[in-house]
Amino acid sequence: MSAAAILSKPMRWAAGGWAFFIAENFILSENRTYLIENFGDDAYHYAYGTLSTAAMSSVFYGYFRKVKDAPPLLFKGPVPLGAKVASFMCLSLGLGMASQIPPKIQIPVEFVTNNSADENNTIATSAAAEAVVGPAPPTEEGGGGGWKVRCPFDFTDNKDTNSPVHGLERISRHPGLWSFGLLGLGSAFLVPSLPQRVWLAMPSM
Repeated sequence: MSAAAILSKPMRWAAGGWAFFIAENFILSENRTYLIENFGDDAYHYAYGTLSTAAMSSVFYGYFRKVKDAPPLLFKGPVPLGAKVASFMCLSLGLGMASQIPPKIQIPVEFVTNNSADENNTIATSAAAEAVVGPAPPTEEGGGGGWKVRCPFDFTDNKDTNSPVHGLERISRHPGLWSFGLLGLGSAFLVPSLPQRVWLAMPSM
């Protein structure tokens, strides 16, 4: 396969949107304390939500307008047996994990008061919450309430931080993300388009 095919526009769209999403989450998470101290809690979370929204918009725009069914194609006709076997293994494992950790669906914004902010901060500071909705802000006493951006899927619903680790969390701190990645990887084996395969496999990275 030529370098031109690997560096083609569909391939750049396939990897670029996901790379942007991963990079902005990593940079903002790693510099959370510095950014909040210098720009404030509200500015930090607005920036986090805005950049994540922009990144995911580029991910889905790229898929439907640039990536889906784009050449080069890895095979023509029926899906090879090896790809079917690999897909079955990944999808089975991913679906099995997903069946044990269905997230609660919630409105992506909420109005937080001083009392609810303390409770939400306790939940959000868990490792799983940081991976899904971003790091939780430190709450300050005496301030008023305000609107906060949050993930529409709550993977930390009904988790007791004082209870012993159980279930899939004994294997991974982020079983929901592993499930999502495995489902994408399993789907990737079934498509002939290389850019589309890269797009589907990126969450597993």
